[in-house]
Amino acid sequence: MIKILIAVDGSALSLDAVHHVLRLVRDGLRASVVLANVQEPASLYELVVSRDPDLIAAASVEAGEHLMAPARVLLQAAGLSCETAVGVGDPAHVLVDIIESSGCDMVVIGARGQGAISSALLGSVSQELAHSSPVPVTIVKHPEVPEQEDDVEEGSPDVAA
Repeated sequence: MIKILIAVDGSALSLDAVHHVLRLVRDGLRASVVLANVQEPASLYELVVSRDPDLIAAASVEAGEHLMAPARVLLQAAGLSCETAVGVGDPAHVLVDIIESSGCDMVVIGARGQGAISSALLGSVSQELAHSSPVPVTIVKHPEVPEQEDDVEEGSPDVAA
């Protein structure tokens, strides 16, 4: 059985990685899953106001668990149990640590996402992870939005004019 880490940030786009793994499992891959989320470190303001590092750490874990909830629901609906891991810090480095500590055999991550990490940064996270991961990384590209929608939006002002 292969152990797959799926990196999610709570965005709909990051669920592409979950759907990809579910397709692999439906096609016969025997796998277990570790959902991982990386939170940004506390700001200086948060550290000064709270003065309680344990409280800040607990809030980070709670936020990460909340962001992973939609992915966990999808996996459980498909009958696939999962472990979860929440880390704090630089996303690519923390994900490598989680890969190593949980004994994962591969990683699946979306190419773009949003949330605490901007879409441009997550794109760079997936690239950095592909270079630094000790195991193979699959980067799942989000399907392109059909151009028809763009044409309709662009055409609407002309029609109104």
